[in-house]
Amino acid sequence: MRRTLHPLFVMLASLTQQELARQIAYLKKENEILRARLPERIQTTKAERKKLLKAGRKIGPKLRELISIVKYESFLRWVREKEQGSAKKTKVGRPKVAEDIQKLVLRLHEETGDGYTLLEGRLKRLGYNISRSTIRNILKAAGHDPQPRRDADSWDAFLQRHADVMWQCDFLVKPQWAITGMKDLFQLLFIHIGTGRIWISPATNNPDAVWMSQQAKSFLQHCDDVELKHTIIMQDNDGKFQKGFDEVLEAGKCYVKKNTPKSPNLNAFVERAVQTYEHECLDQFIVISPKQLNVIGREFQTWYNYERPHSSVNHLPPGDQTMPIKRDLDSTRDIVCTTQLGGLLKSYSRRAA
Repeated sequence: MRRTLHPLFVMLASLTQQELARQIAYLKKENEILRARLPERIQTTKAERKKLLKAGRKIGPKLRELISIVKYESFLRWVREKEQGSAKKTKVGRPKVAEDIQKLVLRLHEETGDGYTLLEGRLKRLGYNISRSTIRNILKAAGHDPQPRRDADSWDAFLQRHADVMWQCDFLVKPQWAITGMKDLFQLLFIHIGTGRIWISPATNNPDAVWMSQQAKSFLQHCDDVELKHTIIMQDNDGKFQKGFDEVLEAGKCYVKKNTPKSPNLNAFVERAVQTYEHECLDQFIVISPKQLNVIGREFQTWYNYERPHSSVNHLPPGDQTMPIKRDLDSTRDIVCTTQLGGLLKSYSRRAA
């Protein structure tokens, strides 16, 4: 008897599930039609979200196939918000440190790089009795490492601190057209980081030790003439920077700093100056002798230092930081143009009264 009834009950249950599936499929299609006629976004109230949460959480992951008023991800966010809200407890403990004190802690840490132990002493000298643990928590909450900043120096900060006494130098090459064929002419370009002023050496086909030593002496003499300090000289690892060159600079109380290999960004100032010299001047000439290149270098150096505006120094020439007198917009008749190198380099000024 049991064996006869069991298959019957299974058949009835199967028919019931199939009927429910058909009804659900119909309701889903009907809901899709109705949903298509509604706005793209439906704002739900707290009471409505509560009802949806109560019914939807019982369905589980299969809700993804049914939900249509909002996205399934939004439903999950509602669930998280409800769980977090129920888990919140009233905080008990010491009152928060005043906002002004927190700002002072962060300021001292950023300016000094000190850890929380030294900061505690600095604050006590200022009359604030704050524990090390509190200082550490303030630094951590702001995303700072409470430990002392061992490498408290960045490359930008290093350059800014030494800019007035630092120069960078690099070689540039210009082909020379000769009867015997093409030759390479070499020049050295130095740039003062603080002011942006440059010095370009005479040209040579053979940058040997004697020539390099002579250029080092000429550079030091130029620094004395224009009264620019030269405590640090940065250069790359080019083999043409021979021992005699460094010895002359060191004798002139310069510290020669060679860059890390394969780190062109460390010499970026002089690299940019060389690029400007080439693009704005050298590329426009066919050079046939070192003397011609020497004239080009001298003319460009003068124009670059005293005529060409630079955005890094308030759009003024590096060698002349005198602010111009403001003029009326209609007083343009007294502007004159001065040219160099056959009109390639142009300078504009006002005609003397």
